[in-house]
Amino acid sequence: MADLFDGIVMAEQRFHGEGYQEGLAEGSHAGMAEGRRHGALHGARMGSEIGCYLGFALTWHCLLQKCTDPKNSKKLRALDSLIGMIQKFPYEDPTYDKLQEDLEKIRGKFKQVCSMLNIQSDFRLGNERSSLTF
Repeated sequence: MADLFDGIVMAEQRFHGEGYQEGLAEGSHAGMAEGRRHGALHGARMGSEIGCYLGFALTWHCLLQKCTDPKNSKKLRALDSLIGMIQKFPYEDPTYDKLQEDLEKIRGKFKQVCSMLNIQSDFRLGNERSSLTF
């Protein structure tokens, strides 16, 4: 009689262990897939933001180089600094420990350049809904 109950108790423990292992494997797989989607989405947003800053800086740099106004040298230096920060940004290394810190520095430099150029840094185009903000 004791052997019968031992089999029932052991079956419960075995099923519990098997269920745990199956759940762990399935949860790990689902977590990896969700993490990959989340990373791809946020990586794409960050790349788009930085690409916008680089295009902005290169365009203004080109425009200001053609002008001979001595006031432009300070603006050009700020643009050069922004371009340099963007070029040094570690796009390929998501494990870089100062990724967010460097991105915040780029955002700050971008705002500084916009201020120097007397341009709104959020690019509002007339109505509140049509703006490019990050």
